[in-house]
Amino acid sequence: MELFLTIGAIAFAYVLDLIMGDPLWLPHPIVYFGKAISTGEKSLNKGSRQFWKGTLLTLILLMVVIGFFYGLQQLTRLVHPAVYALFVMIFFFFGIANRTLIHEGRMVFQVLDQKGLEAGRKQLSRIVGRDTSGLDEQQIRRAVLETMAENLSDGVVAPIFWFGVAGIPGMMAYKMINTLDSMIGYKNDRYLYFGRFAARLDDVVNFIPARITGLLMTFVAPSYKAFQFMRLFGKKHSSPNAGYPESALAGILNVRFGGPNIYHGQLVDKPYIGENERQLTYHDFVIASRINHLVCLVSVLLTITLQLIINL
Repeated sequence: MELFLTIGAIAFAYVLDLIMGDPLWLPHPIVYFGKAISTGEKSLNKGSRQFWKGTLLTLILLMVVIGFFYGLQQLTRLVHPAVYALFVMIFFFFGIANRTLIHEGRMVFQVLDQKGLEAGRKQLSRIVGRDTSGLDEQQIRRAVLETMAENLSDGVVAPIFWFGVAGIPGMMAYKMINTLDSMIGYKNDRYLYFGRFAARLDDVVNFIPARITGLLMTFVAPSYKAFQFMRLFGKKHSSPNAGYPESALAGILNVRFGGPNIYHGQLVDKPYIGENERQLTYHDFVIASRINHLVCLVSVLLTITLQLIINL
């Protein structure tokens, strides 16, 4: 009974994300993760031994998240299988962020086309860490597509992967690591040492999901060039993981990604992915959004299949 209720919960959570995304009015665990990280960083990121203080904060927050969600998982299982299924449904829904990612990408394209360059730069700044103030229209569109590819791994495939490995506690632990990386995992004066452990841990937990994401992208949108790009450019990216989904999308679209950008006041010289510097259009976004939807669906179906194999 628990197995089929859990499968139904996963499917329902996927449909909820497809319909709702992440409503601003709904309290989200990531908001509380962010508040905890911010409080800990302000308290510990001072004086000497910043690396060890950042490592300590990361490990404490991880242990709290794993302990809390493992305890909640066991408690709901003791109460009733339906209560456990509700627990899975709620936090699986919170764990994936596909619709919101696509919506934010669409908004950048639409605002850029309808309101102009400055409005497009401002809209893009909502979803990327790079400095958008000097970007032209081509760079803005490229940034959206790169972000959609990278976050298809970080925000969809990776959390689903870790759910398959360790259930909701594993999924939420991954979300905490990813949130830590997005907040303190920067190579600037403030976070270079304090956030180093969190950034390296994020690289580790995303290693397999990023490569799975690239392969799933080529599965739902078959392209020899995508395979070729992953082989040629995947390892050349400044990130050990982001290059694989970005290379896959660049190959599918036959465009060039990458190049230098400014992040938090520092120039980051990313290598180029691909060679075809053609003009990007809204049609490219349509293709990318379709790939995101299909990869999310396939990931959910694979997770359900895994649940059946393990428990039957």
